Amino acid sequence: MNRFQGKTAIITGASSGIGACTAKTLAKEGCNLVLAARNNEKLKAAAEACAAEGVEVLPVCADVSRQEDCCRLAETAASHFGAIDILVNNAGIADKHRPIDRLETDWYRHVLEINQNSVFYMMQAVLPHMKDAGKGAIVNISSIGAVRSNSGLAYTTAKTAVIGMSKNVALEFAPGNIRVNVVCPGPTPTALNTPDQIATFDADFAAQCNSHMALDDVPQCTVQDQANAICFLASDEAAGITGQVLTVDHGMTI
Repeated sequence: MNRFQGKTAIITGASSGIGACTAKTLAKEGCNLVLAARNNEKLKAAAEACAAEGVEVLPVCADVSRQEDCCRLAETAASHFGAIDILVNNAGIADKHRPIDRLETDWYRHVLEINQNSVFYMMQAVLPHMKDAGKGAIVNISSIGAVRSNSGLAYTTAKTAVIGMSKNVALEFAPGNIRVNVVCPGPTPTALNTPDQIATFDADFAAQCNSHMALDDVPQCTVQDQANAICFLASDEAAGITGQVLTVDHGMTI
């Protein structure tokens, strides 16, 4: 398939995990890419892997928790490629799985800056370009933590806000042929849940949250599972879909 031939996509958090896999999947179908991440070395490696598919790839080292970086990213994409057809807001961090009575205010703000504010900044920066073109597709990455509240407070708050923002923006821009949808990944092996990362979690609260989930009864998803869902929502096959939330978790939250 070449569903994205000649299109341009911005992907944040593109240096690894779901973001890198989504980038590679889009590249295989002809999409030019603007890839953003903070780790320049990993970002360049991801960009090279995508460029090997025969598309043009522009890696941009950026911190999307900074509004000025988001504006620079959008302007760079628009000036280089002439259009922004797709935005995938994937950048995010884990939150140490802290409940409210053991959560530091500074850490709470930090998680929201990356997991929530970056989505606002990127949509605000990209939407004028999509509005001028009269079309566009935005896919924001939330989490089953927003569906079941089975994560730390900061992460749950940010990912729930992503769903609310997405629905609100989808409503505003539906008449302009700009679609905004959400993917909520279930447990998927990424840098957010490595053993070292899990070691930073509040063990007692994590166990309490996990007790409400059928973790032993369903398989984990792969990054390709998530990328496939993202690419579907970004494609013209989903032309009639906006303001929707697609949960990809092997039925864990049913």
